[in-house]
Amino acid sequence: MPVSSVTVRTSPVTPSVVVVGAGPRGTGFLERIAANARSLYDGLPLDIHLVDPHPPGAGRVWRRDQSPLLWMNSMAGDVTMFTDDTVALAGPVRHGPALHEWARDIREGRARLSAESEAAEAALAPSGSGAGAPSGAGLRAEIAALTGQTFPSRRVQSAYLSWVYEQSVAALPPGITVHQHRTDAVRVSGPRGGRQRVRLADRTEPLLADLVVLTLGHLDAEPDAEQVELSRFAAEHGLVHLPPDFTADSDLSALPAGEPVLVRGFGLAFVDLMVLVTEGRGGRYSGSADHDNGELVYHPSGREPVLYVGSRRGVPYHSKIGYGLDGERPPLPRFLGPEQIDELLSRPVPPDFRRDVRPLVDKELGFAHYHRLFTAHPERTRVDWTDFEEKYAAADPGGPELDALVGAAVPDPADRLDLTALDRPLAGLRFPSYDALQDGLRDYIRADLARRHDPAHSADLAVFLGLLSVYGQLIRLGDLGDPGGGWHGFFSYLASGPPGPRLRQLLALSRAGIVRFLGADMSVEADGQRGIFRAGSAVVPGEYVEARALVEARLPDPSPERTRSPLLRALYEEGAAAISAGLVRVDPDDGRLLERDGTPHPRRFALGPYTTARSSGAFTRPRTGGPAFRQNDATARAALTLLAGLAQPSVAQPSATQPSATPSPATPPAGAPSTAASAPQPPDGLPVRS
Repeated sequence: MPVSSVTVRTSPVTPSVVVVGAGPRGTGFLERIAANARSLYDGLPLDIHLVDPHPPGAGRVWRRDQSPLLWMNSMAGDVTMFTDDTVALAGPVRHGPALHEWARDIREGRARLSAESEAAEAALAPSGSGAGAPSGAGLRAEIAALTGQTFPSRRVQSAYLSWVYEQSVAALPPGITVHQHRTDAVRVSGPRGGRQRVRLADRTEPLLADLVVLTLGHLDAEPDAEQVELSRFAAEHGLVHLPPDFTADSDLSALPAGEPVLVRGFGLAFVDLMVLVTEGRGGRYSGSADHDNGELVYHPSGREPVLYVGSRRGVPYHSKIGYGLDGERPPLPRFLGPEQIDELLSRPVPPDFRRDVRPLVDKELGFAHYHRLFTAHPERTRVDWTDFEEKYAAADPGGPELDALVGAAVPDPADRLDLTALDRPLAGLRFPSYDALQDGLRDYIRADLARRHDPAHSADLAVFLGLLSVYGQLIRLGDLGDPGGGWHGFFSYLASGPPGPRLRQLLALSRAGIVRFLGADMSVEADGQRGIFRAGSAVVPGEYVEARALVEARLPDPSPERTRSPLLRALYEEGAAAISAGLVRVDPDDGRLLERDGTPHPRRFALGPYTTARSSGAFTRPRTGGPAFRQNDATARAALTLLAGLAQPSVAQPSATQPSATPSPATPPAGAPSTAASAPQPPDGLPVRS
């Protein structure tokens, strides 16, 4: 919804914006500022203050200084930070390389590493790798070997993001200056119609800003009541309890070698844990994990704990799909597109997600699945696609008519889309013992790997594309689009799972006895009499595993009451709105923060996974619409429009509280080497480009 401000500045002060968070989302916003500035803000001065204690571009999650054993869960060909003509945006498309294309440009001399990456390389070069970290040459070796099908390490992604940041800064028009502040923002205050004050952890005077954009990424949180009690119990009995956290930041040295460790959570945080306490402690694999039928053997170092892992579903996230889509793509959106979202938003009573939205989601995913099945594998169907599509469109989602249609047209149950079975594959199953469960889970993982790497099941990839399309539409519903977070969890489980090689490693660890499966609906209790943790699951009734260590392998749950961000706590106290799932409420059109009465704040914006308009990621697959890019563009255009209105009445002057601008170098196209972007970084707060 449009928001206007009646404030008019008469003093000759350079307009300014403070961006809190310099990771991929903050970098994406900056890229959209650069793309739109010439049409909406050309020739006007602007100070951009970028606040983050971590390196710009990569931020905390993708920073370089984490284990090189940790991978991305996307292939390099599926990662881009640049827009294309599939992104529905009002601003201009600014083309740039995907991750694997950037690596090729580095190899062939058309681009060079960012100043941040070059400095890190130089710092490592004299001392070699040390402590398992590769030497400076290691990054270049990875880049040299990178293809579109490679699952890169996170340090390669860190270097790419750092490069994108520097290219975005270099693309800003003359007069726009970026100031880096390598610290935390702790509070935002100020009147709705006037300049905002952003207080930083390392200075007494606040930054003054005409508007503030929060791109905070994933956030830490204080433990909830259950976690507090488990930690208290562990301290009382000399046990180990690791609450929800970023696995790369957890102190895993507390987990003793050879001892059982209960792990609650089977998603990507578990995969990181698995890697760090096996290969990270000197274990190794033989064989090949890169082939569809490759079977690995794990050779332990003797320093590994034994991980007993369970979760609500009891299975790992589905493997990443290991092939591309040939032929016709499903024509999406079909049953959940702008028309349906407009109708939902126009209702006098807000729609209920389970009753009004989820049926449309399921029908959209089914359409994507069956369109691909009928057009790419017609020999496995019994009717013509045109006839099926007509009847599918007329049938109610989830109703008996639709079930009968699919049953008659698709003879093999393996070719039918059963979202319930996908979501809870162990539902109703019982195993006589944990040993029997190990065999059953290994069979399940092998079958998942085989299917997700077999183009004969390319309808699965069509469902993935349907998931991306649905996610992009649900953003427009804001907090109505996923009020409890269940849809986001299902999306992550089905579309954002680990690389296939990681699941082959998991199978090898299971065969070696380093990982043991607990099953679905995992329960954990603290036995005060014996001073021990005990876990069980619904699929092996009556049996339990005891351990002196418990790891919560998941990210902290967002919560206004428990967030560790003093900035967000202050915003909540001042009236910023949040929903029951702990997400900050924002206007889905342009990202303005909403107050508790639903009024957008004219000077404050928020983008990222902690908001009700969270997208599937700050970067995305090329040519898949990139909902985050659309959001970044809308917010950047709203910000520039507001700032231009403030700048027009005054004569352009340098801000009295900031350093004066330095001369502007020529702006290179995206992907071209930039002299300015490769220069040494200035001290904190000084301009990096103007």
